[in-house]
Amino acid sequence: MQRQKGVALWRQISDRIRANILAGLYDGTGMVPAETALAQEFGVNRHTVRAALAALQQEGIVRAAQGRGTMITQRDKFDFPIGRRTRFTEGIGEQARDLKAILLSSSREVATSELIGRLQLAQGDEVLRLDGVRKADGRAVSRSTMWFPAERFAGIDKAFAETGSITRALSACGVDDYLRDVTEISAVHAEPDDVAHLELTPGAIVLVTRALNTDAQGRPIQFAVTRFPADRVQFTIRN
Repeated sequence: MQRQKGVALWRQISDRIRANILAGLYDGTGMVPAETALAQEFGVNRHTVRAALAALQQEGIVRAAQGRGTMITQRDKFDFPIGRRTRFTEGIGEQARDLKAILLSSSREVATSELIGRLQLAQGDEVLRLDGVRKADGRAVSRSTMWFPAERFAGIDKAFAETGSITRALSACGVDDYLRDVTEISAVHAEPDDVAHLELTPGAIVLVTRALNTDAQGRPIQFAVTRFPADRVQFTIRN
C-alpha cells in the first residue's frame, strides 16, 4: 500500500480486492479472505479492511454472510461487442429483458479544438451535446456524453429522448447506417458524476471509451465519451 499516494488506504485495498475478484482469484471458495488475513496481507488494521469491504458491498460486489464472512456476489457481466457496426441496443439487447435510455441534458455549444478535429468542423462551428444514461434490467450500465455537428443534426436530442436509441435518432436525421471509425479504451476511478448516475461508490473502476462514428460516406457524425462500470460490463472486440 502506498501511504503517500494521495488515495485513501481503504480505497486502494478495495481496488485490489475488486481486481482479485474480477480475475477469479477467489472463485474456489466464493468468499473473500477473512478480515485478519486481508489486514495482514495489506499491512493495515482491520478497521481499514472493513471500510474497503463496506465500499465493495455498496457496489454489490460482495455481501456479509452471518457467521461465514464476506461472500462474493456472483452477477454476470453484460458483454458489449465493439466492432464496425457497434450498436448498444443490439449488443446488449439479447442479454437483458428491459433496456432504457435516459436523456439527462442537451445543449448547443461551440466546438472545442478536439471536436473540430474529430468531427472535421471549422472554427466557430457548433455542436449538439447530449448527456445520457443507459440501464439494462434496472442496472445502470453506461453514462455517455455525445457530440453531433449541430447544423446537420438539428433535433437529434428530441429524437433520442423520444426513441431511446441513437440509431433511430440518427435515422430520423437522415442517417440510416453508420460505422465505428475508432474506439479508444481506458480505465479510471469513478468520478462524482459516475457515482451518482452509475450508482457506484467512490473508487470504483470505470471503463471509458472514446469513440468516433462516421456515415456510410466516411463523414464524421458523432463523437462520444462513454463510461461503463467495470464490474457490470466487459468488452468483446470484433472485426
